[in-house]
Amino acid sequence: MTASPIIVAIDKHDLGSALALADKLDPKLCRLKVGKELFTACGTEVVKSLHARGFELFLDLKFHDIPNTTAQAVLSSADLGVWMVNVHAMSGSQTMKLCKTRLREGGYATLLIGVTVLTSMTDEALIELGINDKVSNQVLRLAKLTQASGLDGVVCSAQEAKLLKSTLGADFKLITPGIRLPDDSRDDQQRICTPKDAVANGSDFLVIGRSITTAKDPVAKLQQILSTL
Repeated sequence: MTASPIIVAIDKHDLGSALALADKLDPKLCRLKVGKELFTACGTEVVKSLHARGFELFLDLKFHDIPNTTAQAVLSSADLGVWMVNVHAMSGSQTMKLCKTRLREGGYATLLIGVTVLTSMTDEALIELGINDKVSNQVLRLAKLTQASGLDGVVCSAQEAKLLKSTLGADFKLITPGIRLPDDSRDDQQRICTPKDAVANGSDFLVIGRSITTAKDPVAKLQQILSTL
């Protein structure tokens, strides 16, 4: 198991492109994230192919459904041997508890984390959904619910990491997307942070995509980022 905190997001839409990128990376230096686009296009084949290359995988499908359906989806993910999988915290404590219970009963080592508030969301976006509160408050509320439901951690912005780590303790894992280098584009992310600041704030794992995947030499960029941590 790699000790690296970096999870590289493989945001491709075909198997060939995904594997070509993976072949430029080193499983000793990072884990990989397989999201909705790639999994929908390639299914379980991409998971098996990346595992065969020695990578630990975060299956980022953000399951959100009724309790039994969500729990069975989580178990199907665990059966694939993925390192980590996630569910929406907004699915509620009944769903999250059932997912964790079935993983425990099955003897799976797969980490289960809750998604709090997407890093593309703002206070204004929450108001539009009828949530009249600040993003930071909603993130903390959902993170507390996730921890109380027995999950291993949450996905959150690195901007909220310091508050969550101090409130929820060192053992509750924080997985933070929206990581950008100082000269990177924001793209569609709003609540972003540099790798160094994210770790200083308490992030345990950093999800990084374009900064690494579009570099001329992805491994060199990965090593550069690691050297700053």
